[in-house]
Order: sequence, then C-alpha cells, then structure tokens
Amino acid sequence: MTKLSGNVAVVTGGARGLGRAAAHRLGMLGAHIVILDINLRAASQYGEELSAETIAGDLRSRGISCSEIQVDLTKKAETDEAFSNITNELGRVDILVNVAGGLTTSGAGQAAEISAEDMRVNMDLNLMTTVHCCQAAAPIMRSLGGGAIVNVSSASAIWTYPDGKYAGYAVAKAALNHYTRHLAAELGPNNIRVNSIAPGLFLTSRVVALSKSRGIGGAAELASIPLRRHGTLEDFAGVVEFLATDLSSYVTGECIPVCGGSLLTGGPQARAS
Repeated sequence: MTKLSGNVAVVTGGARGLGRAAAHRLGMLGAHIVILDINLRAASQYGEELSAETIAGDLRSRGISCSEIQVDLTKKAETDEAFSNITNELGRVDILVNVAGGLTTSGAGQAAEISAEDMRVNMDLNLMTTVHCCQAAAPIMRSLGGGAIVNVSSASAIWTYPDGKYAGYAVAKAALNHYTRHLAAELGPNNIRVNSIAPGLFLTSRVVALSKSRGIGGAAELASIPLRRHGTLEDFAGVVEFLATDLSSYVTGECIPVCGGSLLTGGPQARAS
C-alpha cells in the first residue's frame, strides 16, 4: 500500500509493544519509519521475536523503509539533536506518533502518598517526552505546510481507580490530553492536526509479563468490558492509521478512547465493586 508514500513517520517508543505495532502499520502504508527509543532492543525484554537484532532491521526485513535512533527523550537536548539528524538525513517529518512512556512502579502510588520524586519521574516519562518531541517536530511540519501528531495517552487519564492508586501515571497522562488540545488549537492554522489515543488494557508482551503481579487481565476484568475482549495490537494500529492519514483530515484536538467500551461500564470501578 502506498497511502503514505513519501512521508516520514517518527514513532517514539517504537522498539516494542504498541509503538512497534504503530511503526509496522505506518510502514506498510508506505511511510519511511524512524524509531526513537531509549532501548532499541527492548522487544527482547518481554519475549517479542524479531528477525534482526533491532526493530529497524526487523521492519526492513518486512519490506519497510526504516531507520532508528537511540535517544533519551526525557532530555530535551537529546531530543532536539535526534530531530535535527532526521531532517538532515531525510529532509522532513510528516507524522509523529508519541508512544514513549508507560506505567512503572514509580507511578503506581496512591494520590495522597506518591512522593514528589516519583511524580516528577512520571511527568518526565509520560508527559515531557511528548512535549519535547512535539516542540521539535512543530517547526519542521510548519515548514512543510502540515502534518499529523498522534499522542498516546491512557484510559487511566479518564477514569480513576477506587483506592487512588496509579496516581502518578494517570495524572501525567491526563496532562498529556490537555497538552494535546492546546497544541491542536495552536497548530491548526498551520494545517497540523494533533490528537491523542487513550488505550484501555492491551495485552502487550510487557502487560502479559506483569499481569499477575499487578492483578490485571483476569476474568472479572474481561467481563467488565462490553466487547468482552482485550485490545490487540491491530486494534491500536488501526486508530493510529486513522489519525495519521487523511481519513481524519477534519479531526483535531480529540482524545479517542480505545478500550472496548470499558469507560461505559465504569472502568476499574466496575472490577472493584
């Protein structure tokens, strides 16, 4: 497919999981993919199989044009350098998909107890990585006359957990949603669309590996989802395709929950009751 032929799509956190799925889908649509990740061999941590040592080699083996840069996106200077290298080599950035982030033990604390340091870690990981990339990409997209930015939030940014846990992660993702709205209002006149995706529980390799210790992915949880199944990588990639292409040419500033309807039934509250 050549829907995105000639486009350069930057995918952060693209070395495994949801990021890898987004990179694969956009690459299959003809875009040249640039993977930005702090660990380009992250897939092997949770048993994902690659046909090469890193994700770029794996995608190239599937006929996708791809390059990769190892970078710590919590550091603005490193992020700016990465985008400078991309434009020097490829001349453009048409699509930015910000997947980098995630729920770590530092973000699992309750709202009244989470430490200032843990809150800062989560804001850096789940908000500032995206802010840094958006700020680096915006002037490039302005010079091209348009572009599409897709930020990955979480359903945790919309619902709350009964005991206030996961506060650091949820608050950072909620901030990400509002940042997306502000950026969309600013960049709309430049024909740059900015939207976010709020995934529910997707059984990625990392989630599966940690599901038992976190008490997630069980039968009670599944029963609370109206579609009665967990999300797949293809479910996620399909929404990325929608937001990254002209299918959503008149959509900006939106947050799309991709959760099988979990928000309709109260999310985690339903599982706790």
